[in-house]
Amino acid sequence: MKEIIYADNSATTVVSEKSLAAMLPCFRDNYGNPSAIYAYGQDAKKLLEDSRRTVAKAIGALNNEIYFTSGGTESDNWAIISACELKNKTGGHIISTAIEHNAVLRTLEKLKGKGYEITLLKPDKNGQITPEQLENAIRKDTVLVSVMMANNVVGTILPIKDLCETAHKHRIVFHTDAVQAAAHIPIDVRSLGVDLLSMSAHKFHGPKGVGALFVKLALKPAAYITGGGQEKGYRSGTENVPGIVGMAAAIEEGVENLQNNTRHLTVLRDKLIEHTLKIPGTCLTGDPDKRLPGHASFVFDGGKNGVHLINMLNEADIYASSGSACSASSTEAPHVLTAMGYDPKIAQSALRISLSHYNTEKEIDTINKKLPLLVAELRQRKGQY
Repeated sequence: MKEIIYADNSATTVVSEKSLAAMLPCFRDNYGNPSAIYAYGQDAKKLLEDSRRTVAKAIGALNNEIYFTSGGTESDNWAIISACELKNKTGGHIISTAIEHNAVLRTLEKLKGKGYEITLLKPDKNGQITPEQLENAIRKDTVLVSVMMANNVVGTILPIKDLCETAHKHRIVFHTDAVQAAAHIPIDVRSLGVDLLSMSAHKFHGPKGVGALFVKLALKPAAYITGGGQEKGYRSGTENVPGIVGMAAAIEEGVENLQNNTRHLTVLRDKLIEHTLKIPGTCLTGDPDKRLPGHASFVFDGGKNGVHLINMLNEADIYASSGSACSASSTEAPHVLTAMGYDPKIAQSALRISLSHYNTEKEIDTINKKLPLLVAELRQRKGQY
């Protein structure tokens, strides 16, 4: 049997044993509809509300500040659209960044078509946004600021607390896309001060198709999906109880093991970065210090399309990516890197290696051995890489 090294955990993660074990009874035993009043329904309702408490506790929220969704994309869409609907009488200006996930950027494009004005802040070479930049962009009619907590392409962790304080000085709603951050770095919504926060279970060893949106109690969300009145009437549709239970188990496990996982991943990541930077013409992308523990990302001087390298790594049984999973096969340069100032030709050579606590030092040694050889082979085959 082939030994596969999975190193694309920013795209998705394997479901943990704890998450899987929590979900399985929901498919055959506790399969009731949480809205039903008989015992099966009430058993499912208890699982749903216990899971809500677990997810809330993981980020320092109140139980009734958590709304379950189909994933990070829906959570981002709902947060942004909801904030705008609630504040539409006070203005029509939104501030975000040029390095957001497309779940945010394309939602903003849609709102632009409805008359909203959008300001996208440009990051520095490390992918950072400063409170001063935000302060200078704020207008009297600004209704929302949306800045991601950690970037999916380069791993940079942004100063959300400081940015949120800047927005709140002007009484502006603040949303953060924490899809890459939840269960990977400490999150306390009270300390951060955020009004809205998006999460997705499959990024921290939970199942796909389920996520959550935190909405500060003082900020009631606008109804997003109408129907039977689930999720307190704001997001109708029979709840995905197995997925929600799996998400709760996964985030609880991730938070409980956060310190140990961070230590393990930081060692592996730094070893990987140190060896990869020995390849001539290689540049680390993202903040060298303020970055996700398991995230390493690079570009190569004079690079060609990074898909070639990804395919070669695949043939060597190493699964990595060139950037966002949503555009993994694209020949276009990642928008995050071009926004950070990289030449599009260089940005096309992007390589992202994202690790989980299941990765081992032996696997990193294998990557460190094979990657330089593959880059050298590709340069010989296709010219400078």
